[in-house]
Amino acid sequence: MPATRTQIYLTEEQRRRLDAWAKREGKTLAQVIRDAVDAYVAEDPPDLEAVLRESFGSMPDLEAPSRDEWDRGYG
Repeated sequence: MPATRTQIYLTEEQRRRLDAWAKREGKTLAQVIRDAVDAYVAEDPPDLEAVLRESFGSMPDLEAPSRDEWDRGYG
């Protein structure tokens, strides 16, 4: 599989955890990151219109602030 070199920045904690994961799995860091990216992009993003349609009216007692109050902010 041809690959494209990509540079990313990780926090020290992310790098430590990925290194530990790679060691446990017997994989390289690059393999672990590619696996994680594959798993992430394999999930279809939610259909936002369907989510809104399904949740419409689910909280009939919810009290929302007036537009004036919303525009003023809370702090």
